[in-house]
Amino acid sequence: MPKAPERSGAFCHADGDAPAYRLHLWPYRSLPRRGFAGFIGATCLLLALPLVGVLGSPVLWGLLPFLALAVTGIWLALNRSYADGEILEELTLWSDRVTLDRHGPRGRRQNWQANPHWVRVTLHGKGGPVPNYLTLGGGPREVEIGAFLSEEERLALLPELRQALARGR
Repeated sequence: MPKAPERSGAFCHADGDAPAYRLHLWPYRSLPRRGFAGFIGATCLLLALPLVGVLGSPVLWGLLPFLALAVTGIWLALNRSYADGEILEELTLWSDRVTLDRHGPRGRRQNWQANPHWVRVTLHGKGGPVPNYLTLGGGPREVEIGAFLSEEERLALLPELRQALARGR
């Protein structure tokens, strides 16, 4: 009776092979860092224009702390938004394993892995925290993928994930 070959030719995580499929997801940034600096500069300039009329009077010193507080508040809020948006999800597929690594804000990491033959991609149209909630199930738990994506982006991701999993099996 013939024996099976030692190596099947499929990409295998255990052998240290490169993955058959890799996907990187991150949130959209509508205001890049350069735009952030420009926005703060323009805000300071626009807030300084009305102060020209009160230069040399004690009213300037009464208004200045409030304007500085407003600019500082905007700066801190936008910086917090940037920190909260530093998310990267990496989906990696081999013939023997699927992994989803989520690098969250402030260094928080989460990891999920399962056998690709048992992984299912599910779109929850209603009942999830957002419309068209997308999850990967397999193994002991079900995990969300692309929580930060728009509804349309999650719908576009669904067939891509299903096709990649079908190829990987």
